[in-house]
Amino acid sequence: MNQKFDVIVLGAGAAGMMCAMEAGKRGRRVLVLERNDRVGRKILISGGGRCNFTNLHCQAENFLSANPHFCKSPLARYTPADFIALVEKHGIRYHEKHKGQLFCDGSAREIVAMLEKECSAASVKVVVNSGVREVRRVDDFAVVAGDDEFRAPALVIATGGLSIPKIGATAFGYEVAKQFGIKLQPCRPALVPLLFGTDDRAVYSDLSGVSTEVVASCDGQEFRDKMLITHRGLSGPAILQISSYWQKPAPISLDLAPDGEWTGGLRQAQGRRDLNAVKAALRQVIPQRLADRWLEKHPPADWTNASMDAMERSSHRWQIAPSGTEGYEKAEVTAGGVDTDELSAKSMESRKVPGLFFIGEVVDVTGHLGGFNFQWAWTSGFCAGQAV
Repeated sequence: MNQKFDVIVLGAGAAGMMCAMEAGKRGRRVLVLERNDRVGRKILISGGGRCNFTNLHCQAENFLSANPHFCKSPLARYTPADFIALVEKHGIRYHEKHKGQLFCDGSAREIVAMLEKECSAASVKVVVNSGVREVRRVDDFAVVAGDDEFRAPALVIATGGLSIPKIGATAFGYEVAKQFGIKLQPCRPALVPLLFGTDDRAVYSDLSGVSTEVVASCDGQEFRDKMLITHRGLSGPAILQISSYWQKPAPISLDLAPDGEWTGGLRQAQGRRDLNAVKAALRQVIPQRLADRWLEKHPPADWTNASMDAMERSSHRWQIAPSGTEGYEKAEVTAGGVDTDELSAKSMESRKVPGLFFIGEVVDVTGHLGGFNFQWAWTSGFCAGQAV
């Protein structure tokens, strides 16, 4: 079967559905092909099933890219306020949870249903269980899926990255880019737990489940939030954030006491100076089990002020050298991807191949934790939808 459309979108995730509905509103005949058996699978599992769909404080500084300026223009064209207006139009109740993060009061299914309704109203055709076997271009783009061939002058790649392969993530979007001679930035897991090295795992892995607030830093970046010790390494928001900037073999630095000095009482004239006093002081700022274990590995050399100072400094700059990450299986997103120098910031269209667009996670724009990656999906999808 050979069918003709104005626009073919590959991928029915956040970016693909946004692009499709915006193009459909403009009178385009739009086809969306999704290899999974339902649309929006990543949306459905996000935010603990409640979908952290945007962040009120979205700025270009919240994104990592080889070209940090690329996302400024798209983000100005479609803002968090624009997506919030869409959510409110559909009567979806939401709340701010932490640092501008917006979540559904109910379920992430409401966001997927909203996108499906908007696509239906715009006469978008969505086909699931549609694995694409081939993409080629003669005059129009031809997409072969199963026994069908679909043609259109505009093709939008919204196939996502490599993260969470159990819900269908593949390298297909990158392969299409390579096929058409489009440069890629190297891909790596981002927003991902880090693994202990052998020595640190032996010391700390039995503290699995212990959580504390830290400032995690590396490569000139720092994030203050919760850190969680796991049986394999470190996780929690602070670690996921810094993981996007970490590259082996560099260490990360952890400030265990970000609110300031904890040894002051030990240095007062009447203050006790012994191991029990030190433990009591450190337990005031971090959980007891971690405090005791950390002091086992970082005891004061003696009880002089100089040793107290050294121990204090060490607690604010605890160096951990991860052996790696938990990989794409546990990564929330993929860093790297289609080089933004290859794309128009206004439309997301390839500069080399007219009519070919890349949006969402497949592009080398990676947001911080907290709704920023969804905002990039809505933003890039909208820009392409206005242009196809």
